[in-house]
Amino acid sequence: MTKRLYVGNLPYSITEDELRDLFNQVGEIEKLTIITDRETGRSKGFGFVEMATEELAQSAITRFNGYSINNRSLTVNEAKPREERGGGGGYGGNRGGYRENYRDRDGGDRRERYDRY
Repeated sequence: MTKRLYVGNLPYSITEDELRDLFNQVGEIEKLTIITDRETGRSKGFGFVEMATEELAQSAITRFNGYSINNRSLTVNEAKPREERGGGGGYGGNRGGYRENYRDRDGGDRRERYDRY
């Protein structure tokens, strides 16, 4: 059974091939992904590695948690299940901050925007 690991504090310059070479030192990898920004394609500094067995995953955690690459100490631990996000998208409810306000002009149905700040 595969075990998914979170790998954090990655150098932004690391490639999937370099990370694969590193974790292959422990054993067989089922899947590997470095998370990137959708707009820029730049690494977000973390990723996930699925090891073939629980034992290999524990070996990888022991070996690479705190391991230094390009003066960055890796964080390697068991990945937590992804949390469900609430709502149907969008930006959620009123969370404060900038908000547009409207008021009637001359009592009619024309509305004029005024800023609260």
